[in-house]
Amino acid sequence: MAIAPGSHGRLRGVVSLLLALGMSWSAAAAEVCPDTAALEPARAVVRDLQRISTPNGIQEQYATPIGGVPQWLTIHGEDRANPVILFVHGGPASPVTPSLWQFQRPLEEYFTVVDWDQRGAGKTYAEAPPETIAPTLTIDRYVDDAIEVAEHLRAHLGQRKVILMAHSWGTIVAMQAALKRPDLFHAYVGIGQIINQVENEKISFEYGLAQARAHGNTQAIAELEAIAPYPGNTPITRERIITARTWPQYYGGLTAYRDDSKYYFGAAKLSPDYTDADRCNIDKGSVLSLGPLLPQMLKVDFTPITRFPIPVVMFMGRHDYTTPTAPTERWLNNVDAPFKQGVWFEHSAHMVPWEEPGKTLLSLVNIVRPLAR
Repeated sequence: MAIAPGSHGRLRGVVSLLLALGMSWSAAAAEVCPDTAALEPARAVVRDLQRISTPNGIQEQYATPIGGVPQWLTIHGEDRANPVILFVHGGPASPVTPSLWQFQRPLEEYFTVVDWDQRGAGKTYAEAPPETIAPTLTIDRYVDDAIEVAEHLRAHLGQRKVILMAHSWGTIVAMQAALKRPDLFHAYVGIGQIINQVENEKISFEYGLAQARAHGNTQAIAELEAIAPYPGNTPITRERIITARTWPQYYGGLTAYRDDSKYYFGAAKLSPDYTDADRCNIDKGSVLSLGPLLPQMLKVDFTPITRFPIPVVMFMGRHDYTTPTAPTERWLNNVDAPFKQGVWFEHSAHMVPWEEPGKTLLSLVNIVRPLAR
């Protein structure tokens, strides 16, 4: 994201959510966790808002063994009979749990929503030493984790299948899980879908440079032209990717019509689901995960997948230049699936559920929920 070019806050946000490594990793790891006890009265209000009080509702948060590591699940829903959504968060290591209070409550009237803190992320980060987790940080391992979570939920919630919904980095994991075990899932919903990571980098860069030129932003033009052509044939290093990502996000490619996303990056401060240590572990998870996972992500290419085994729905932000939508739209037009539909969010960029929560709810209820019958 971009608050002000060069600011620590912007780089921290980029590290937490995206494929950019602009902040000093050693500095991040050394940060002292702030004491936010003064915010507890506000968190109490959020906690009460989140409370499920219906007779057949469910509200649970617990760690369960997944892939040899205790991993945290947060389960909210007003009726256990409703279809189950498994939300595979982005990042890597950017759990949705600390911000779910911003958009998820209405969804819980129609679905049982499961938010999963992946290995090395959020509340799961503290469940195993980083040096133990680091060698396991492979896309294949995350895919198997997702499958194991789905199998656990089928047994725990008494449902034959679940709806698989993913955001950003999570779409890499979830798409492969759906391809590997389609029997577990009613449907797949991709938000900020990644089809080809290298193509995304090129489109995002070109948008940032075009915007910089249109606005006469000499600093942005100089920084972007210094790494052109991007990605080109030069390796995508930490330094190049942070430069390439800063300016598209500054010009609304992360959150439409905004040059910052404080609402998202500050969400954990008011989350009643996270302790201060959990909040600090969000950054630590990024430190742990992005290094080994970035080279793997740059090899991702779903373009050759021309048949998809379950219904697929893509939520696409019209202004998304973090995971640009052109490759997703093209892939969806060409793929053969039992059911497929693209939904455009005209006032969103990358953060669709946060930017247009009402349309997210309506789309899930009207398009996706019937697929679970």
